[in-house]
Amino acid sequence: MKLLHVDGSILGDQSVSRAVSAAIVAHLKAGAPDLAVTYRDVAAQPIPHLSGAFLAGQQPNATNTSDIQHDVELGRTVLSEFLAADIVVIGAPLYNFTISSQLKAWIDRILVAGQTFKYTEKGAVGLVPEKRVIVAVARGGLYGEGSPSAKAEHAETYLRVVLGFIGVTNPEFVIAEGIALGPEAREKALAGALEAAGNIPPA
Repeated sequence: MKLLHVDGSILGDQSVSRAVSAAIVAHLKAGAPDLAVTYRDVAAQPIPHLSGAFLAGQQPNATNTSDIQHDVELGRTVLSEFLAADIVVIGAPLYNFTISSQLKAWIDRILVAGQTFKYTEKGAVGLVPEKRVIVAVARGGLYGEGSPSAKAEHAETYLRVVLGFIGVTNPEFVIAEGIALGPEAREKALAGALEAAGNIPPA
């Protein structure tokens, strides 16, 4: 089996989502030593945001500059990594009510018509329903169901829509929230998320 691990936090070693996503991968790897892991850090090595030049550069007879050709090849690599993975683990911090722009750039490279979804007379159909996706979400405030800020949460909700669009209708989420509410709240949230990561069903 193959696992793709993607981190979107800009905070390095201070990142809660990175700590939790790493714990999820370590837990799955411990239960399946032969699990092959590919790691992509989209904050340390950002993927360019979509551009008209990139879209045009994918045409069969396109004449690309070296920068655009590199971008096109990177997009193909990112998509291939995703398609090849049986399991995808994503570290997704909540920044200003949504995911990081670096992670959004990665998502834009895996939502590709004809590869991960297709349009039919009845609407869009996801093409990767067999893929298992586990997301580690870190939130500074409290955005859970029933909280006053629940409607302002656009990371978990966005990812559920995106993943459902390509056929992943049952993504798994491990959430650490309230991490900006003081040291004790951060420690408690991280401990709870790490415990949940250790209880993820095996690969």
